Amino acid sequence: MNIKKLIDLSMPLTSQTPVYPRDPNPHLEPITTFSADGYHVSRLVLGSHSGTHVDAPFHFCEHGWRLDDVPLTYFLGRGVVIDATGKTEGEAVTMTDAAVYMPKLSPGTIVLFHTGWSSYVGTERYFRHPYVAPDVIEAMLERGVRTFFIDALNIDPPDGSSFRAHELILGANGVIGENFANFDQIDFDDPYIIALPLSLPGCDGSPVRAVAVQWE
Repeated sequence: MNIKKLIDLSMPLTSQTPVYPRDPNPHLEPITTFSADGYHVSRLVLGSHSGTHVDAPFHFCEHGWRLDDVPLTYFLGRGVVIDATGKTEGEAVTMTDAAVYMPKLSPGTIVLFHTGWSSYVGTERYFRHPYVAPDVIEAMLERGVRTFFIDALNIDPPDGSSFRAHELILGANGVIGENFANFDQIDFDDPYIIALPLSLPGCDGSPVRAVAVQWE
């Protein structure tokens, strides 16, 4: 197969990249320079949930899978985009929104909640995002879905009042991806999603470089 279209779903990772409150801010700095040392090396200081990233079950479950326990197959597969672009600040994606997509879901599907919120990166509004109602997550888990990505800071309410989606997904040894971007550019059916984490044994999450692929 040949690649017909390739879409970068990743947020640029810089010192200005927004992070969840109290998470460490990314910091990148040169350690060597070509003029002084003959080569370039940079120091990267990151949280495990910096930028576009995935959460392993261990993030919320003391005895859940750590990052290296999660099968790599969870991070790639056929994507289904859930259109939630009509939602506003702090509003839930509900079963009414998701019902039409349910027949398309099966084990191995990667669900992409498209809120459009990645367009607000760099503004305070990015921190007042929509979220996904727990009954939507429950219904998708029942259909065998174990991978859930969203183009917002958090899949749960922005005020921190509940982490029920995290508890449900990670409690089922599923994975969550947050801070994704460019879902609006997926203008074709059955995108193939790839969002592989770094190899970080024992860790609770990892930044990813995520793409959507259309095959010829």
